[in-house]
Amino acid sequence: MSDTPEADSLSALLRAYVPLERRVQVAAVDGLDALLAQHLTAARTAWPTVSLTDEDFLRHLARHLPAEATAEVLRQLHGADLYLACACAEGNPQALRAFDQHVLQKVPSRLGSLPRATVDEVLQVLRARLLMGRGEAPPKIADYSGRGPLLAWVRITAARIAGELANRDGRQELFDEPPEALARMLSTGDPEHELVRKDSRELLVDVLRKVLASLPERERALLRLHHLHGFTMDKLAALYGESRSGMQRQVAHARERLLKLTRTELAARMRMEAPELESLLGLVRSRLDLSLNRLLG
Repeated sequence: MSDTPEADSLSALLRAYVPLERRVQVAAVDGLDALLAQHLTAARTAWPTVSLTDEDFLRHLARHLPAEATAEVLRQLHGADLYLACACAEGNPQALRAFDQHVLQKVPSRLGSLPRATVDEVLQVLRARLLMGRGEAPPKIADYSGRGPLLAWVRITAARIAGELANRDGRQELFDEPPEALARMLSTGDPEHELVRKDSRELLVDVLRKVLASLPERERALLRLHHLHGFTMDKLAALYGESRSGMQRQVAHARERLLKLTRTELAARMRMEAPELESLLGLVRSRLDLSLNRLLG
């Protein structure tokens, strides 16, 4: 599919993706082809580095068409913003970079007089909440409908997050795994290892939860993006607007901090002879390093 709008085919593409019972209504919109072509031209002018096919954009638009899809409704659509959101939902690196530079970086000035550390935390949670899918569900940014500016929609989400963080008891944790999931990750399948004993598993689950909760939001977000969602260093660099080598160092640092804190906490809690403790800690480190994707899932 060409990336240049072809006005005689756009309305047919859109109709192909709306429910069957609404196709006649959509076909009746005056000047539909021209409207769609205008939105695509405006989007590619606004985001020249973001590549998204006509078909992908129109499929996304069809999902968000209101019940009354009139020419006026479509004319008022923030098509360029919807185009960017669609590309971000697909994980397009150029779109993620544009979203960070042109949307996320404008959020702090709209949050009021919050401490810099709180603003940074809001941005990290915002990235995770909007740009990371959950299981089979797409990223939340896919829910943006284009009826208002994307920046305003993102700012509302950021304000909610700031409110959650203001009440630490109500803070959403990015890692909230059931004990069974962590225990499965830590299990080696070898009944001779102390690690698979029920009391050891319970202790380790408690330690891991404490350690994960103590990590800075940015580090948790980086570990989750990289190990769970498979974001490459190039993709992380595009998202954060930083160099690939810089992102690689940050991910490695976050992983090492997680492992170091886990070791320190285990050493403080477990009463063992030094060789036995070191053996257990070595096993924990190995399992964590090899299985972070399951730990963070």
